[in-house]
Amino acid sequence: MSAVTALKARSFCANDLRIDAAAETDRIIVGLRGQLRDMRKRGLVLGLSGGVDSSVSLALAVRAVGVKNVFCMFMPESDSDPDSLRLGRLVADTFGVAAEVEDIGPALLAMGCYDRRDGFIRQIVPEYGPGWASKIVIANSVEAAGYNISSLVVQDPEGRQTKLRMPPQVYLGIVAATSMKQRTRKQIEYYHADRLNFAVLGTPNRLEYDQGFFVKNGDGSADVKPLAHLYKSQVYELAAYLGIPEEVRCRPPTTDTYSLAQTQEEFYFSLPYDRMDLCLYGLNHGIAAAEVAAAADLTSEQVERVWADIAAKRKATRYLHLGPQLVTPVAAASETLSADR
Repeated sequence: MSAVTALKARSFCANDLRIDAAAETDRIIVGLRGQLRDMRKRGLVLGLSGGVDSSVSLALAVRAVGVKNVFCMFMPESDSDPDSLRLGRLVADTFGVAAEVEDIGPALLAMGCYDRRDGFIRQIVPEYGPGWASKIVIANSVEAAGYNISSLVVQDPEGRQTKLRMPPQVYLGIVAATSMKQRTRKQIEYYHADRLNFAVLGTPNRLEYDQGFFVKNGDGSADVKPLAHLYKSQVYELAAYLGIPEEVRCRPPTTDTYSLAQTQEEFYFSLPYDRMDLCLYGLNHGIAAAEVAAAADLTSEQVERVWADIAAKRKATRYLHLGPQLVTPVAAASETLSADR
């Protein structure tokens, strides 16, 4: 049996997503160095969240430009998990990178982020106030076909939780207010990038980038995004290779945005990252639903639902990837950009 025939005969499994971590690290480093030369920047700035994506990004940045040319910041706010700051410091110390704490809570308070959010919540929970907490969760696309409906979960001061449907204006208002957090963080990153003549490094992995799990002009804004082509499980491979602390590698992916603890799958993806990776990879590579189902411990019908959800998210978030739209292209600017490339 030839190697090609054997590959076709072999069932799809998680090993198909495996990468050569050393080779991939070298490829990313070469890419980053070339991008910085093109931009005439001498280093990299990034926000460090204590999660695996930003930690791997930091390690790659250090390898690409050296520890003295990397600057990171921790940007907690009133709803942040204290573990995020602790683990972020652990990573910065591990790689010897200069870091600064930028507490964005006072800025968000001054802009009305929390008051605006709470005002929308009070439209359906009038008693919501001090001592309460909340988060948004999404219906599980694996369990039921149809639209993914978001719900609000609130917790009263006694710890009792209630899940409620939201009218569109409440959902949009809460998300709009909450997005101030990501946009404020990005302002801080670009302040430090400008003063240092560094580029801003974005940290989305392929799941997030592909399906629009980011805020436009917030965490979606960056000069370079070295992980956007990598599935989340591949980011974890790099994390082990690069020496990211085990505590960070074992931490479940979270949004760390709402006052109640919230996993990424209950907010956006509907599946843990490892199974979501398999579904997305299968869709991207034309693998049959039955094969993906066997690999991801799902039924074929569930895989089809996940694929439909991916397609819907891609369509709904396409605008997030667009730059400013012009009525007529500006020739001189386009020619300059082409020449620089």
